[in-house]
Amino acid sequence: MKRISSEPKPYDEIAKVCLVERNASPGGLSLVNANKVGKKSANDLVDLAMEIQQADAFLTANTCNKLQVIVQQVQYLKQQAHQILQEAEKDAELHRVACNFTKVSGNVYHLYERQSGQKYFSMLSPEEWTSPHQYHGSYRLEVDQSWTELSNIVKKDYNMQAINAIIQSKNPLALAQHTHSMPMDI
Repeated sequence: MKRISSEPKPYDEIAKVCLVERNASPGGLSLVNANKVGKKSANDLVDLAMEIQQADAFLTANTCNKLQVIVQQVQYLKQQAHQILQEAEKDAELHRVACNFTKVSGNVYHLYERQSGQKYFSMLSPEEWTSPHQYHGSYRLEVDQSWTELSNIVKKDYNMQAINAIIQSKNPLALAQHTHSMPMDI
């Protein structure tokens, strides 16, 4: 049985360390110079350790970059969810506004507030009558029972045209083409 010594090994033994078991005839083919094929010096080990360290650093940086993209996507989705909840709350508030007629989707209704604080919808815009009440905006009732503010109707209609074009063409790439050609002032 061989005894393991705790004494330091001479430099010559360290310098001849092989990382992989050497085979002078791998696969039955003789190597031209077996000594030049295998790493055998201490510097080679240091170089290999540096390569591994550099690869670890690149992998860590790459992983962090990919995770950063996911974090940004989660933040965007959180923002979108918050916006959807705010819109739903506003839509619910508008549906609870006093109204003395049946609302029909596609029509625009005008929101006023009496001095008592009661809000109500009217079919008459501020241009069509001189209201003694405070005007709070005009809204179109959509088919899905959501409300679109008058200033956003053109944009909403443009988006709906894009969606209808995609549905009719059955081409998902039509969305990218349509949004690419969207005017910036909408």
